[in-house]
Amino acid sequence: MRMKRFLRSIGACLGAFVLLAAPTLADEQFIPSLVYRTGPYGTFGEPYANGVADYYTLVNERDGGVNGVRLAWEECDTKNDDRRGVACYERLKSKGVAAVSPPSTGIAEALLERTEADGIPMLTMSYGPSAAADGRVFPYAFSMPATAWSEASAIVRYIAQQEGDALTGLETLKGKTIALVYHDSPFGREPVPLLQKLAEARGFTLARYPVAPPGLEQKVIWQRITGEARPDWVLLWGWGFMNAVALKEASSVGFPVDRVIGSFWSGSEQDVLPVGDAALGYRAANVVGLGADDRLFDDIRKFVYDQGKGAGDEDLVGEVLYDRGLAAAVVTVEAIRAAQAIHGNRALAGAEVRDGFEALDIDRYRVQDLGIEGFLRPLKFGCADHKGGGAVYIQQWNSVGWEKVSDWIPPMTDAVRPMIEDAAAAYAGKKGIEPRACPTS
Repeated sequence: MRMKRFLRSIGACLGAFVLLAAPTLADEQFIPSLVYRTGPYGTFGEPYANGVADYYTLVNERDGGVNGVRLAWEECDTKNDDRRGVACYERLKSKGVAAVSPPSTGIAEALLERTEADGIPMLTMSYGPSAAADGRVFPYAFSMPATAWSEASAIVRYIAQQEGDALTGLETLKGKTIALVYHDSPFGREPVPLLQKLAEARGFTLARYPVAPPGLEQKVIWQRITGEARPDWVLLWGWGFMNAVALKEASSVGFPVDRVIGSFWSGSEQDVLPVGDAALGYRAANVVGLGADDRLFDDIRKFVYDQGKGAGDEDLVGEVLYDRGLAAAVVTVEAIRAAQAIHGNRALAGAEVRDGFEALDIDRYRVQDLGIEGFLRPLKFGCADHKGGGAVYIQQWNSVGWEKVSDWIPPMTDAVRPMIEDAAAAYAGKKGIEPRACPTS
């Protein structure tokens, strides 16, 4: 059944693309939706885009919008190409954009200066430049609920726990080897500086293996991994079909797949279903709940799919990539709601919505109100901290589905935050930016 659904999702990507849009009126809040339903990564972008669209539809159909202001959105297919992503942004920004969520690290980096100049907040979901989490230098950039650096540090902490270390120790990493197999792109290279710093501080060896996109040829790389580095663990920081190929090649050379841990973007059904038993035992990081058991999903079925307004296949609701798109949409809408509390219940300009992001505080009571107790953890931004929580958990593939196999793992803030501040300061110096002052508490 799961393979059938997977194949249906591929078919949807190969078929004709239908633009999902709502007409923009003066009393509607417009949100551009930069997606990639087509192109080499379309199979992976499709469910994420569906999660975003379904939540916006739910808010309109169930709630009548946000405090009476209906949401309008328009999709522009970037094909995960940086230049197309910039072109989509430039075309849509004239419609009075509330916020933008670019679908890749490359597009996020290309839009970093543009969004600030235009006064439009940019939300990324555990991708994009980690330095942008410093709100003093990047007042319009937000990453939820982690950056690549905080995520990588939490995964290293998990590896230390698996080696028998205490939560705060990490002594057992000394003398170990961790291989990083990564998509040779801004996305895949982003965790490298943090991992190099941890390797030096904790005494483990970091062996790096870049994989040229799209990553379909990895046989030589995995032969080198087992013949040269012989790592204790492999950290897979891949995207698209690269992940499935990595698992297949790891199995073919005899590397234990349960010693491979994927990043946040390497742990979906699309990554494991194509390789069957070769993925059994594979682990990956996650930051949102698994499945579709929360009240939120009941509402999506009732108000969206039962009304024939779903963006995709209802069978795919609750799968990993769908849930991540859903989470990003939840945070965007809650930021709009927070901005309305400051500026009034009306369609807002991007700079006003930015104030909402910075004031965002999805506490446990709001989590309950939204019906997402098992889906999204409390999240709070601030003037200097545009990252949110940063904790991850580890999930493992059991051939039928993903199961949670760890508690929530906090990032190594003592290592990550100084790196963020140093990188942001270097960026500010290069660009001639005077960092703004933020309250100390």
